[in-house]
Amino acid sequence: MLYTKLPNTEIEVSEICLGTMTFGEQNTLEEAHEQLNFALDNGVNFIDTAEVYAVPTKSETYGETERILGTWLKENRSKVVLASKIAGPNRSLDYIRPDLRFSKENLKEALENSLKRLQTDYLDIYQLHWPERKTNFFGKRGFIQDNSDVWQDNFSEIIETLEGFKKEGKIRHFGVSNETPWGLMRFCEEARKNDWEKPITIQNPYSLVNRTFETGLAEISYRENIGLLAYSPLAFGILTGKYLQEQPEKARLTLYPQMKRYSNLEVVNVVKKYSDLANDFGISLTQMSLAFIRQQPFVTSTIIGATKMLQLKENIESVDVKLSVELLNEIEKIHTSQPNPAP
Repeated sequence: MLYTKLPNTEIEVSEICLGTMTFGEQNTLEEAHEQLNFALDNGVNFIDTAEVYAVPTKSETYGETERILGTWLKENRSKVVLASKIAGPNRSLDYIRPDLRFSKENLKEALENSLKRLQTDYLDIYQLHWPERKTNFFGKRGFIQDNSDVWQDNFSEIIETLEGFKKEGKIRHFGVSNETPWGLMRFCEEARKNDWEKPITIQNPYSLVNRTFETGLAEISYRENIGLLAYSPLAFGILTGKYLQEQPEKARLTLYPQMKRYSNLEVVNVVKKYSDLANDFGISLTQMSLAFIRQQPFVTSTIIGATKMLQLKENIESVDVKLSVELLNEIEKIHTSQPNPAP
């Protein structure tokens, strides 16, 4: 395993992070423990979760992932770096809290409940799962003004509340997720103005079929030293190539056809090109896709998720794959011909 430090900290994390959103939906408690033990035995010391998991989200499984993870963490907490997230508004999640704004009260309630489910006293990173305001995230390419948005600027209040959690020892740092360049810079601006810590990480989608992070956010990541925790690196399994021939049984997109973020004809065409390229260079499409992400200078860790142990093994082993300049140039040619088919 390869390790790096979370930006602006001395916390060392594996360059592969274990995502857990299938725990409690596609994976049982026993299967989750098997994954966690295997990952830990193979050097993975970084785990990401969220209050809203399992996915697909529904009231029946709300918080189930954290509960399952907690049964493992009570014996293993000191061995891992742990990140979780608070759910925000703009989605049909009123079964969590009637009011999903990032108010001081909601942040406190959500954090306390996550800590209880996870059976821990603190989180290493506490993240805002998506912006409170209405903006372009979750598959939207560009910003469209929405005059119905009642959001008012509260960046300062949010950071002040999180600073309070830090002083109480309940979190060590905070991060954002599904955030835009404007939002990330507003957090940095307010942090500087008040001598507070800015977000140390941003958890956004990044893959061969979605490199929108490179437009705007990559420069901020570099200049502000904020690390990307890249999620959906395999685009819901699309970038394993398993959907090119037929729809496999029990695969995520077979079980949950409503998860269409990476399902369109343009994606299929691009994935075929990447699959052929990986074959030409004698590696799997999965490992080429993951290695490409890991080699980007703005990436701190790549969040992988698997439902089967063989998938998990291949994903973790991608840390040993280093793509040549020649292969990277060929990837760039494909990207340039059809950039970001699945934002």
